[in-house]
Amino acid sequence: MRAKRLVSILASAALVSGIVVIATPAQAAINICKAKNVKEAGGLDNLIAAAKKEGKLALITTPRDWANYGAAFDAYEKAFSVKISVDNPDGSSQYEIDTMKTAPKSKQPDSIDIGPLVVAQVTPPGGTPMSSAYQVINWNDIPKAAKDSTGLWYGNYGGKLAIVYNTTLPSVPTKATDFAKAEYKGYVGITGDPTSSNQAFMSVLAASLGNGGEKNLSDVTKGLELFKSLKAQAPLVKVNGTNLATGTAKLGFMWDFNALGIIPAAKAAGLDLKFAYPTDFVLQAPPYINAINAKSPNCANARLWQEFVYSQNKGKSAAQLTDADLKLSGSKLFAKMQGGQNYFMQSGADPIMSAAMKKKGLLVDSLLDFKVPSTAKVVGPPTISDVLSAREQIIKAWAGL
Repeated sequence: MRAKRLVSILASAALVSGIVVIATPAQAAINICKAKNVKEAGGLDNLIAAAKKEGKLALITTPRDWANYGAAFDAYEKAFSVKISVDNPDGSSQYEIDTMKTAPKSKQPDSIDIGPLVVAQVTPPGGTPMSSAYQVINWNDIPKAAKDSTGLWYGNYGGKLAIVYNTTLPSVPTKATDFAKAEYKGYVGITGDPTSSNQAFMSVLAASLGNGGEKNLSDVTKGLELFKSLKAQAPLVKVNGTNLATGTAKLGFMWDFNALGIIPAAKAAGLDLKFAYPTDFVLQAPPYINAINAKSPNCANARLWQEFVYSQNKGKSAAQLTDADLKLSGSKLFAKMQGGQNYFMQSGADPIMSAAMKKKGLLVDSLLDFKVPSTAKVVGPPTISDVLSAREQIIKAWAGL
C-alpha cells in the first residue's frame, strides 16, 4: 500500500511540475517539454490528457480570418477544453521572432507560424535554436525540402497572391499595373511592412511580376518601382481585415486563403469585397513555417497543436462534434475530428501534405469561388535564395520610396 501511495503522490507532483508520469514497468518519467514525438510524450491519449490539464494554448499573429484558423480554433477548444489566446493577430513574422527573443515566459507563444523571410533566425548558424525539435505523427508526409530534418521547423501551408478590392471602385482591377490608375488614388495599400511581414513582402514580389519583372524572382525592382509611383500619388493604406471592412482600404494584394474570412466580415459591415487572381501573372509563394517555441509555457498544448494542425482526417468540425464524441478517449476523439490540413484546404490554401493526402483520398474541397484565369501564368514558388536576395533589395529601398 505504501508503495502505491508513494507512486500516486509522485505522479501528482510530476503533473504539477510539467513532468508527466506514465505507467511503465520502470515507472519512467516523461517530460513533455522535451518530447520530440508523440511516443516520447507518452502516446496521444497521454498528450491530450496533459493538454486538457494545462487548459491553455498561446498563439501569436494568427487571426481567425487567416487561412480558416477560426474554424480550427473552435474545433480544438471544443474537443480538448483548451482556451486559445492569440497575441497581436495582425502582427508580422518578425514580431513573432522578436517576442520569442524578448518576452517573459508568461508572454511567450507555444507555437509560431512564420514566413520564410525569418526562418533563418529560428535556427541561427552556430547559435542555439529558438525552437524545440518535434516530429508529428504524419512527419513523413511533409516534403523533405519543406522541413528541418530534426523537426526544429516544418512547412505548413502555402498560398497565391490575389487582388482584393471593394466593388464600389469605379472599375474592376485585373492586374498589378491597374493599381496606379488615378481613380484608385488614396485607396491602394499593402498588408504591412515588407521588410518584416511575409504577406507584404510577397505583395511586392507579386507587384513586380505584374510590372515586367516576371523573369527573375530574385529581383523586385519592378515591384518597388510600382509602389514608389503609388506612394507618390498618396500614402499607402494598411490592407488588413479592419481597414477592408471599414472601407479605408479598397485595393491591394492579399493571400487567396484569406477570402473566406475577410469577405464575410466585410459583408457584415455592409461592404462588398471581391477576391480575384491577376489576369497576367499569379505568384505561388513558398509555404509558411510552423515550429514549437523552446520557451513554450504550455508544453503539452504546443505539441498537441502541432499534431492537430498536421492531421489529415476528413472528420467533424466543432459544430458536428457531439456530446458522445467528447466523452471518447483522447485518441478516439482525435480520429473523429477534421484535421488541420483540411481546414487549410477548405480556405483555398495548399496544405504542405496535399500530395500525400491526395494519394490517400483524404483531401476535402476548397471553398473558394474564384480560380486562376486561363490567361494567367502561375509563377513560383521563389527559392529561399530568391527570397533572401529580394528581401535585401526591399530593406535597402523601402523606407526611401
